[in-house]
Formats: sequence, structure tokens, C-alpha cells
Amino acid sequence: MNVKNNTKLSGWHTAFAVYMQPRVLGMIALGFSAGLPYLLVFSTLSAWLRDEGIERSVIGFFSWVSVTYSVKVLWSPVVDKVRLSWLTRLLGQRRSWMLLAQLGIMGGLIGMASTNSHTHLPLIALCAMLVAFCSATQDVSIDAFRIESTQLNYQGAMAATYVLGYRLALLVAGAGSFYIAEFYSWSSAYYTMAMLMSIGVITTLCLPAPSAEKTINTASTRANVTFFSQLREAVIYPFTDFFSRHGALAWLILVLIAIYKMSDVTMGVMANPFYLDLGFNKKDIAEIGKLFGFFMTIAGAALGGVLVARYGVMRPLFFGAIATASTNLLFAAMATMPPSLTVLACVISADNLSGGFATAVFVAYLSGLTSSGHTATQYALFSSLMTFPAQLLGGFSGVIVDRFGYIDFFVYASLIGLPAIFLVAWLWRSEWRANQRTNNILGE
Repeated sequence: MNVKNNTKLSGWHTAFAVYMQPRVLGMIALGFSAGLPYLLVFSTLSAWLRDEGIERSVIGFFSWVSVTYSVKVLWSPVVDKVRLSWLTRLLGQRRSWMLLAQLGIMGGLIGMASTNSHTHLPLIALCAMLVAFCSATQDVSIDAFRIESTQLNYQGAMAATYVLGYRLALLVAGAGSFYIAEFYSWSSAYYTMAMLMSIGVITTLCLPAPSAEKTINTASTRANVTFFSQLREAVIYPFTDFFSRHGALAWLILVLIAIYKMSDVTMGVMANPFYLDLGFNKKDIAEIGKLFGFFMTIAGAALGGVLVARYGVMRPLFFGAIATASTNLLFAAMATMPPSLTVLACVISADNLSGGFATAVFVAYLSGLTSSGHTATQYALFSSLMTFPAQLLGGFSGVIVDRFGYIDFFVYASLIGLPAIFLVAWLWRSEWRANQRTNNILGE
């Protein structure tokens, strides 16, 4: 295992103090920019289509638009190495790609808002694809920016503040969109979201480039390299570097990355249709499902950041896998009950608390697996693996619900989280054994 994952901060005071670092706080704005488009091509889009009377099976297939997030590794070497002429000279490698992606997101959202869902549904799908592609590209750049901005023992806190900004954006794109749609229209909601992407544009223009990026760019400028050596560095070296550092455990790590969030992502496709089919209106979903759940997600993320700083990453990672899988059973229980706002609040609280915790811990784990110079490509590989299998399964979620019902679907979503629990335990034990051998050698 990568010894970087063992980095810890001693003392609770020191662990909490990481949240006062300026670079840690700065991730709130970048998290907002990254989070705003996601729901607009995922669960909010599902609710819009369902509210317009689109069949659930079609909605399920629409979720495949978000597969774009899972294949961003295919163009991440371009984001890592290709310079955007004068824009890169002005803003640097990371920020130039962030700005280009943000402008593309704004254009795609305006296109969705301008299209009639009944007469031009394929056009909405194409615009959603544009938003998803640009959003995934923005994620690649922001992830590289975050990892290159500070050392590993702050990455848990960086992930937590990133989640805070991300969840603020989800609150706006979720609850905000529902409120606007309730009192005006879904088109008005998407126009508003397009304008709010200007927050990301302004933030990108104001941020300084990370020092690690400056060092890498300076070294690259001085080096006299051929096209083929640049190709090897951009596409091949990030993968060979990962396998050389992790050896026999590399494949198990990749499997864990592929299945860790499977239970949560698979369930998320049908969450909003489930609430609507139970009889809750859009206002209920906005106030409880989005607004109330937001605070529980932030609490979970903050707890995850503190525990990573205090104990390292593997122990919180294990408990996050258990919590993610088990909370889906609460949705199965809720499906057997009459609609109750109290039950809805309790279930969403537990789900978002565990989800925020698991996300912050998992992002810290993935960040520790990367190496300087290949940050964007390697992290894109990890985050692509994190969602791709789940999103493929999620495309069939509407078919499963139509055939077997919500109860069986949520039980199924919970069970597919079990392999992640066992695999984290295996890797945790392997890391412990490696540390014991290292300590014995040093002791001798």
C-alpha cells in the first residue's frame, strides 16, 4: 500500500485546525462549481421528466447521460498535458480547463431550458450530454487543482470543504430547482442554474495556480521532448506509475474503487421518483429531501475529514462502506409505510449523514493514491471507476422498480454494497501487515 495513506495528525485540536487553512476553505467555492451541474443531468432531471409524465423506464435510461462522468479518464490526459494557447498562459493549466468547461456547462443548461420535453426529448438528451461532458472535464481539472494545492494530511479536510461547497450546489440545484419549478417552471429553474455557474467562472479567474503545477510546468518547459515521449508521459506513465507503486495490491485497489459507491449511486437514480410516487409533493422534497438532508451531509463530511486527520484513512473507509450499504434498507422500510414527513426526515438524515461521511473519506483515500505530474489522469481513472459500474446498473433501475417494486429494489441496492465492505477489510489488514513489517525492519 502507498505509505502516504498512513499520514495522520496527532491530537484532536490539530485535527480540527486543518479547517482553518486558507486553501482548505477555498475548496468551498470550487466544490460549488463542480456540484451545480451534477443533479441537473441526474436526479433533478429525473424529477423533471417524471413530473412531465415521461415513463420511468425512459427516465432510467436517461441516467446513462451521467456515464460521461465515468469515462472522463479517456480525455483526462488531454486535460493533464494539453495547453490551451493564450488561455493557459494567462490562467495556468488547471484553471484554463476549468474555465472552458464552465462556459460549456452554461451553454448546455441554457439549451436544456430552451427545449420542450414532449416534442424534443432527444435534444434535451444531447444538451444534457454536453453538460455532463463539460462537468466531467471540470471535475478532472478541479480534482488535480485540489490535490496539487496541499499535502496529504490536509486532503481529508480539503475533501470535506469540497463536499460542503458541492452540497451547497446540490441544495441549489435540487431544492432550489424544485422551488422554482413549483412556482414557475422547469425551464425557469434551468435558466437560473445556468446563471449561477457564473460563480464558478468568477472563482476560477480569481484563484492562484497551485505551486506544484508551477513546478511541473517549469520542468516541462525546460525539457526537450519528442511527441512520442510526451504521449508516453501523458497516457502510459500515469498507469505504469500506479501499478509500480502498489504492486500486487493494485488490482484489488481498482476493484474497491469500482464498487465502493455502487450501492449509493445505484439507489440515487430512483430516489426522487420514489418520493413522488409515495405522494410527497415537490415542496416536501425540496424542504426535507434537499434542505434538511444538506445539513446532515455536511455533518457527515466534516466528521469524515476529522477522523481521517486523526486516525488515517482505512478505518473510516471501512465504517463508511458499512453505513452506505445499510442505510438503503431504511428506504425499503419506508416503502412499506404510509407517507410521513417525519419518517422521510429520519431516513434522509441517516442516508445523507452516512453518504457525506463516506464521500469525504473516499475522496481522501483516492487523493492519496495519486502521484505528482499525473494527478489529473490518475484521479480521473479512480473517479471514473468509482461510478461507472453503478451508473450502468442504475440505467436499469427503472425497469427493476417497474417489475419488482421499490422494496426489492432498495434491498438489492443494499446487498450490492457488501463486497466493498469485505474488500476494505482485506486491504486494511494488508496495509496493517505492511506497516508491521516496516516497523520491525526499522526496529532492527
